This record gives sequence, structure tokens and C-alpha cells, in this order.
Amino acid sequence: MGRVTAPNQVSPVPPADLPSTLGELRATGHRYRTVKQELRDNLLVRMGSGEERFPGIVGYEDTVLPEVERALLAGHDMVLLGERGQGKTRLIRSLGALLDEWTPVIPGSVLNEHPMHPLTPASQALVDSAGDDLAIGWLHRSMRYGEKLATPDTSVGDLIGDVDPIRLAQGRTLGDPETIHFGLVPRTNRGVFAVNELPDLAERIQVALLNVLEERDIQVRGYQLRLPLDLLLVASANPEDYTNRGRIITPLKDRFGAEIRTHYPLDLDLELALIRQEADLVAVVPEHVLEVLARFARDVRESPSVDPRSGVSARFAIAAAETVAAAALRRSGLLAGASAVAGASGGGAASASASRPEAPVARIGDTVSVTSTLRGKVEFESGEEGREIEVLAHLLRTATAETFRARLAGLDLSGFTAIVAEGGAVETGELVSSAELLRQVGTVPGLAKVLDRLGLGDAPSPEEAAAGIEFVLEGLHLTRRLGKDVTDTGRTVYGDRD
Repeated sequence: MGRVTAPNQVSPVPPADLPSTLGELRATGHRYRTVKQELRDNLLVRMGSGEERFPGIVGYEDTVLPEVERALLAGHDMVLLGERGQGKTRLIRSLGALLDEWTPVIPGSVLNEHPMHPLTPASQALVDSAGDDLAIGWLHRSMRYGEKLATPDTSVGDLIGDVDPIRLAQGRTLGDPETIHFGLVPRTNRGVFAVNELPDLAERIQVALLNVLEERDIQVRGYQLRLPLDLLLVASANPEDYTNRGRIITPLKDRFGAEIRTHYPLDLDLELALIRQEADLVAVVPEHVLEVLARFARDVRESPSVDPRSGVSARFAIAAAETVAAAALRRSGLLAGASAVAGASGGGAASASASRPEAPVARIGDTVSVTSTLRGKVEFESGEEGREIEVLAHLLRTATAETFRARLAGLDLSGFTAIVAEGGAVETGELVSSAELLRQVGTVPGLAKVLDRLGLGDAPSPEEAAAGIEFVLEGLHLTRRLGKDVTDTGRTVYGDRD
């Protein structure tokens, strides 16, 4: 799911070599195509060249995207059904990239009319009078996408249009198209229009879309205005709302040619790929920490304590990764401040450590912060009220243990358990630097193999090595091979279980 250009942005400047009159346009051999023909042709070109059809869309290659492609090739309007955070809007917005980069329009037309296919009487008269000398404009594909989030206060005027009383007062008749102030749908003529959360539209508003989908005309204030609109209409909805009688009218459902189900990432690798692509990380987050967060999101989704009807958005794992990175950056800043204070007071050791600032690298202990900051993203079952953080903390420990077993299974970790034998202990925490943690651990047999399994390379930095060591200590605790205590100052102490 990739980044997309926001709708309603300022149109890019067209290249100077594009035709400037209708005559020049005809001379190039240009032919008028409907939006659906344009999408079909451009999709087939990308298929033939092997070019990526939907850049940035992760996890749908073998499931959702083939269905979307079949709908586009068939020329069907479509509705995407899925729980929140499954990338429905992102996918819909990516459809605009299949349009021609530039398309000719009659300048000043609010309906983006094609100079070879004018719709309104005024535009038809303009083309007839100017002929091949008609000046034409060019519209970039980024301006051919319209979107409306369905809300209870959405009106027919917002979507379709309404009579403009000022134009009536100027002497125009009620049946004159020039008296209409067009809504979002007609203004996206010759483009892609999306209605997000379609069932949230009031029934009378849903009725207004019936003619748009089938007859391709619009009705305003009780009289019919014949405008053969040319657009692809795409909607999104939650399956429960869409299939629940009373939330959406049956005739509207019948107008959509394709109903496509979306889903969350099907496996761990896709979940990780989505986090890597979307998360804006302010610190280094090692692969094993990202894997813990990906497993955590999947475990939350499958937990019986979580309401399955609301789903757990892909944004949950993305926000978790960003929160963990922020925790690492915060530790780096706090340690830098502590070193500066100690250095100013004449602490030699502190001055030495201040010469090399702590690089922000996330550790497994940083993941604890996500249980409180992200609980608002999860809808829990009613019986879990008051236990939300406890449930999330349990699932996080489960995800950490799963990652520990998957990454380090079969390795001899006796060197780590030996560190705390006979009363020894290792302290870590938010204000424990990597240098301090490495000093406590010393030389550990098997550490190189552990760091290699964790993807930290042959020559990890002290911060990366500390991240790997802390992960092993936490994993040994979760598999009941080490004890663990949390002090009043927030430090974590790993020691012998006894």
C-alpha cells in the first residue's frame, strides 16, 4: 500500500508539446475513449510490458488484485468489502494511475468535457462555432479522481448537485443545465469517483446514485437532466454493514458489477513487508523487533478478547513500529542529557561516554510502551473492560516468545544463562546505555551466532549488539530459563530463576 497524491491538489503544468487546438488534436490521430475503455487499454498495456499495475499495494497480488483487474477489464463499477485498515481506500486511489497521464478537455468545463464529445448545450455550441480552432486544455490524471466519505449529513446536493437560485434569478429556465450547481460526482466526469463507507449514506442519498450507476444520468430537484456521465464508480464498505438488511438498499447493491473482499495480510512476511513500507521510523528498529510487532498485531487480531467484527487495522502494527522507534530515540536523548550533566560535574567516565553519543536503536524493552499507547486502536469484547492493557501485554509477551523460538531455535544459549549463575544479574532499561549493558555481560560464548540469526550482521554496532542481548535475555525469561524483576526506578533485572 503505497503513498498516493492527495485528491484536489493543484494540477501539474502540461508539457508544451501537447496540441493546443482541436484541429491539432485531430491531426495526431487522437480518438475519444470512455474512462472504462481507457482503464482497460492501459491495464492491458501494463500487463503486456510486465510493468507493475498497482505500485505499493502489498499482500493482494494473488487474491484481491486479480479480481480488481477482472472488474476493470469487464468495465464494472465495484465495491470493496473489508474491515478497517485493510487498505481499501489506498487501493481505490491507486486506480487513478491507470488513466492516461494527460487528457484533453474543453477549458472552463466543470464536467471535464472532451472536445470531441461535448455534453452540455453550451459546450456543444462552442465546439460547433469554433470548429478545429477550438482552444483545448489538458487535465492531469491526478485531477481525475474524486472521493467522498459517506457521513449522515451528506446531501444529494453534495453528490449530485442542486439548482442555483442566483442563476435562475438571472433569467435562465429551470430545465437549463446552466442553472445547476453540479456536485462531486458530475465534477469527476471522465474520472474515478469513490464513496467510502457507502452504507453510512442515508437511503434517500443512496437512491440518488442509482441512475448514476446504471442509466448514467442525474436527476436534480424533480426534473431529469440527461447527462451521459462517464466515470468509474468505486465504493468501500464494512462487510457487516453492507450485508445487513436496512443499511444499504438492494437496488444499489445490484448496480455494482463486482463485489470484492479485501483482507489483512495473510502471512507474517506480508505483515512485515507492510510495516517496512509504511512505517516512518525515527530510529533503527532491528528485524527481530519488527517481527515481534508483526506477530503481536496478528495475535491481537486472532485473540478471543478482541471484537472480530471491527478488525485490527494494519495501521496498528505500523503505529507500533513508529512508537518503538520513538522510544529508542527518547532513550538516546535522555542518555545524551545525562552524560552532559555528569560531564559538567566532572565525572570522567561520563565524559568518556559523552564523546560517543548513544545511537537510537530499538530494543525489545521498548515494545512495552505500545500496550498503553495503542489500546485505543482495538475494540475489545465487552467482558474485557478494564483489562485492555493486561490483554495486550499478554499478547505482546506471546509474540516475543514466538519470535524468540523462531529465530533462535537450536542455538546453545548456555553462555547467557551462565552470566546470571550464582547470584549474578544483568540490568537493562530505558536509561541503561548499550555500553553499560555490554559491560555487564562481557564476553558471551555463542553471541556471534545469535546476532547472525537476528540479522544484525558480522560487525554490529554496540547498540545493535545490546538490542540482540536484551532480546535473548527476555526470551530466556519468557521460556522460564531466567528470572526477571522490575525495580522501582523502572530498570529491568534479569537473574537466576531461583
